[in-house]
Amino acid sequence: MKKNDESALKVAEFLLQVKAVKLQPHKPFIWASGWKSPIYCDNRVTLSFPQVRTYIRQQFVDAILEKFGKPDVIAGVATGGIAQGALVAQEMGLPFVYVRSEAKKHGLTNMIEGIVEKGQSVVVIEDLISTGGSSLKAVDALREAGCDVKGMAAIFTYGFKTAVDNFKKAKCELVTLSNYDTMINQALQSDYINDKDLASLKAWRENPAEWGIQSTVDKKKK
Repeated sequence: MKKNDESALKVAEFLLQVKAVKLQPHKPFIWASGWKSPIYCDNRVTLSFPQVRTYIRQQFVDAILEKFGKPDVIAGVATGGIAQGALVAQEMGLPFVYVRSEAKKHGLTNMIEGIVEKGQSVVVIEDLISTGGSSLKAVDALREAGCDVKGMAAIFTYGFKTAVDNFKKAKCELVTLSNYDTMINQALQSDYINDKDLASLKAWRENPAEWGIQSTVDKKKK
C-alpha cells in the first residue's frame, strides 16, 4: 500500500474514532440543503484530541510540501479551516490569514483577515469539501487581492462530481487527506458498517439529491 493510501486510511480511522464522521444509513441526517444523508462530518471535533489534531496537521504539512512546495502564506477558510490552517502555518513557520465567507459589513469591511501582499504564493486550508462552492470563494478573494493561489488542501471530501468540476473550472488543484471512498472502506474493515450499508452509502454518493426519497415513498405505501 502506498504511503498516501495508508495515511488516508489512518485519517479516516481517526475521524470515525472521535466521531468527527458519523455514518447512519438507517437513520439519515438532514443537511441544510434539504438532502437526506447517511453521513455527517464535523472535522472541528478533531481539535479536541491532541493525537488526532497533531497527525492531521503533519499530514497537511507533508501534502502541501509534496504537491505545492513551501508557499509564502497559509490561508484558512472560515470557519472550519481557521484553526487547522493556523496549526499548519505554525508548524511551517509561515504567516497565516483567514478568509471570511463574505466581507464584514462594518469597520474595514475586510474579507481577508491578516496581511497578504500582491504576488505572494498561498495555499488554502479547508476542513471539508462538499460542492466546493464556498471554499472556492476564498480562492477568488485571494486572487482578487493579487495572490498566487497554489492550491487547496482539505481534510476530507465527499468526492462529488460537482466539486471536481468546480475546482477544475476554477483552475485550483485540490489535495485531500482522506475521502469518501476511503472512509466507507475503512468503516467496513472496522465493522462500523456491513455490506448492505456499504451499498446504500455508495448509492448516496452517486445521487445524493435523490437518495432516501424512494425508500420514504416505499414506506408510505406499506
